[in-house]
Amino acid sequence: MSNEQLQAWVRLAAVVELLPGVLDTQLRREAGLSHFEYYVMAMLSEAPDRTLPMSQLAARTNATLPRLSHVVRRLEGRGLVERHADPSDRRVSRARLTAAGWDKVVDSAPGHVANVRRHVIDALSPEQVGQLIRISDRILERIDPDGVMTAPYRQPDPARP
Repeated sequence: MSNEQLQAWVRLAAVVELLPGVLDTQLRREAGLSHFEYYVMAMLSEAPDRTLPMSQLAARTNATLPRLSHVVRRLEGRGLVERHADPSDRRVSRARLTAAGWDKVVDSAPGHVANVRRHVIDALSPEQVGQLIRISDRILERIDPDGVMTAPYRQPDPARP
């Protein structure tokens, strides 16, 4: 790697390592949720009927099924999520955000968004936000070629066929 490439990599690695802690600290303090718990609930909140098969939820949150199952069990204990068998295939377990879970996501979102703005978005100019989208997309094309992690947020790019 050239010196410039090394500098880019070291900075990206630092962001990847530090940002989860920044997000987690605020959510734990203000909402009593880990960032991952919030993320699981947010993915459910955006799904049709606020329900997803556990395998799909695992893919969207980049979690192993055992890790996701453990977290969903904790959220179930708090009345925020419930699991049930899929009526069309009893082998498939589905997670559903409860009304209390929905309220928790709605109540937690403003603080989370403010934290993301404070530490990421507000640090960038509008032009840099666009660059960040394009840079992230290029990396994601290689590490998430099917777009599993970003599918719910993909906007058609008029510049791309």
